[in-house]
Amino acid sequence: MNSQNKIFALVDINNCYVSCERVFDPSLNNKPVIVLSNNDGCAVARSQEAKDLGIKMAVPYFQIEEIVQKHDVQVLSSNYALYTEMSRRFHAILGDFVTASEQEIYSIDECFLELTAYAKTYDLTEYAQEMRKRVGKWLGLPVCIGIGRSKTEAKMANHMAKKAKRFNGICNLASMEPKHRDYFFSLIDVSEVWNVGRKLSKKLHAMNVHTVLDLASSNPVEMKKHFSIVMAKTVAELQGTSCIEFEHTPPSKKQIIASRSFGSRVTELNDLKEAMSAYTQDACARLREGQLLCGCIIIFVQSNPFDENIPFYNQSIPFAFPEPTDCVTDLTKAATGMLKHIYKKGIQYKKCGVILTALESKNSYAFDLLSDRSNIEKKDKLMSAIEDVHERFGKKKLGIGACYIPNRSWSMNRNKLSKNPFHWDELLTIDH
Repeated sequence: MNSQNKIFALVDINNCYVSCERVFDPSLNNKPVIVLSNNDGCAVARSQEAKDLGIKMAVPYFQIEEIVQKHDVQVLSSNYALYTEMSRRFHAILGDFVTASEQEIYSIDECFLELTAYAKTYDLTEYAQEMRKRVGKWLGLPVCIGIGRSKTEAKMANHMAKKAKRFNGICNLASMEPKHRDYFFSLIDVSEVWNVGRKLSKKLHAMNVHTVLDLASSNPVEMKKHFSIVMAKTVAELQGTSCIEFEHTPPSKKQIIASRSFGSRVTELNDLKEAMSAYTQDACARLREGQLLCGCIIIFVQSNPFDENIPFYNQSIPFAFPEPTDCVTDLTKAATGMLKHIYKKGIQYKKCGVILTALESKNSYAFDLLSDRSNIEKKDKLMSAIEDVHERFGKKKLGIGACYIPNRSWSMNRNKLSKNPFHWDELLTIDH
């Protein structure tokens, strides 16, 4: 089947973080709710009621405190453990409607499905509505679904499904009359197109391309000259030709970064070591999950770049391992040991972090003939034992150093954190 005849769907959770919180706390329903970023800094998720109050995405919390108090906006800290588990279940449900090769997990709350093979057997609008109902019934999450002849058109259809109640959560551009599709495209600003955004839209506006219809009516070859091959593909996709392939396996990672701002300023070396140990262990877990080995580790420390009263301090240092490793003790020892070379007494540190780079596949890496195989096997057994403990009791029950002891001075501010009902010690309780 050629690219002209393909059909795709994009399934997206509405206001994902807020919706996940509402599943386990129905008192948040029909109220303005925002979820804050790390250290309760900025609004990273908003309910529709909060959007209607004029609360913008990524606005710092201190700038909207007056609105929050005036309108009794419910404020929550990000509960990533909860959102990740809900996301896993969301994608698993969608996987029941297609084969593994027809599903692309695009993000924590978005999923592309190829529905080409189902068009002859099902009414795709009804098929999508069944997905929507099942996600709502099994998880309690509201979703919208866009269907199109390309991934870009499916993205645009999803946008329309969210914005217009007439679609009842499903917008099917693949079966829509061309004149109706053109009419809707003429109402939407070109900045809403996938891979365009505000930056490129300014240049498009200068070229008299203001709406989605204007872009869809343009010449892909000309757009490539003015922009890039990506823009040419975007135009072709809006015209109904599928150019962007499915990513059945995620691209190999080139680096893994783990860093966070501190809840309060840190000045002591031991506190920095604890934080660096925690972030290194987090990075190592992702390294193991991807079945990768790390050949080089980089650590960095920073003071507050926005404090005009003191000079900005920003230092980093790399370390190359003699042999790539995925052992948490190797990585943590290297990261914390390097701190003494860039730590400066008297600095008020706001952030530190670790970067794992020079990554290689563990399955295909060939160890040197002189490698100590018995030592490598011991480390593998150690990591398996640690991971078994984490899986059974949670990752903070066993760690390297004192970093998982509660109430550390460097810990993030998460004063409005909800419970994670997927942990044994935070299960929901029923009052008699």
